[in-house]
This record gives sequence, structure tokens and C-alpha cells, in this order.
Amino acid sequence: MILTCPCGQTSLTLTGPPIIAVDCCCTSCRAAAQRLNAPLGPHGETAFVLYRKDRVTLPPPDRMASFRLTPNATTRRIVTTCCHTPLFLEFRGGHWLSLYAALWRGAAPPPQMRTMVADLPNPAALPHDIPNARTQNTRFMLALLRAWVAMGLRSPKIQTAGEFDV
Repeated sequence: MILTCPCGQTSLTLTGPPIIAVDCCCTSCRAAAQRLNAPLGPHGETAFVLYRKDRVTLPPPDRMASFRLTPNATTRRIVTTCCHTPLFLEFRGGHWLSLYAALWRGAAPPPQMRTMVADLPNPAALPHDIPNARTQNTRFMLALLRAWVAMGLRSPKIQTAGEFDV
């Protein structure tokens, strides 16, 4: 599967199935979405589809820039250098990428759970159509662990052209 940014100059190629699809409700994902003009769901959630790094063919480093909420943040959001479209979230040392579901343009895998709902002002207002985990629950962590073991416990590094600041 090939995902492209809206201007068509940057693409990602995916192979195999995703690890899991989630809606993240954490404070930092909501703050980053606002700063990057990324879509938020009706309850303030950011939709992600998690993929093993070895199943994502990335564009050249000069097509990507890193955005951090703070200089010492352990996460970075990667945006395109052409049209500043958010591509994915990467955790320092992580073996997976949390791809922004908006890249699928309406055809992303449906979320299997919401995570970090404790960060929302009123988590009780969420529907109960999928599990609403206060943090990252056991199912979420086991899915990541299985993916890491399948990758031989590797965590490939990703290079970008530099920093993006908004």
C-alpha cells in the first residue's frame, strides 16, 4: 500500500498488516495536532495506525522534518518538507511508527481501542464502541511486544532533513 501527502510529492510504502489501530487521547498528541493542523476526532483523539518500522519504506531524509513539542521530548512527529503534512509519530528507541490515519484519506483501518483517555477533560463522555483504556493497556503493550520480537528486537533509526518548528 502506498500513502501520499496531499501534494503528492512524498509517499510511504507499507507492507504487511499493521500492529494495531488506535485513537490516542493523550495531552501531547492533542497539542501536537493543534500545532501541526492535524485532524482530531470528535472527542479530541488523534487516530493512528501503528506499523513495524521494517514494514514502512520511507521517503528520502530530505523529504521529512522532525517536530518536537519541547526540545527534550522523547517523541517526535515527522512531517513532510513539501507541504508539512504530519506523517507519523516516533518514540525514541521505538521499533514502530504511529502513522497518522488521515494519510489513508478516509480508508484507514478502524481503531481497535482508545488509549490515554485519562488525559481527556471528561473521559466518561466517550462512547463505548471500542475499549477506552486509561493509559496503554495490556493488549496494546502485548501487540507492541509481539511486533518487536518479530523484528528480532531491533529498533531501526530514522534520519530526517532537520527540524520543523511551528
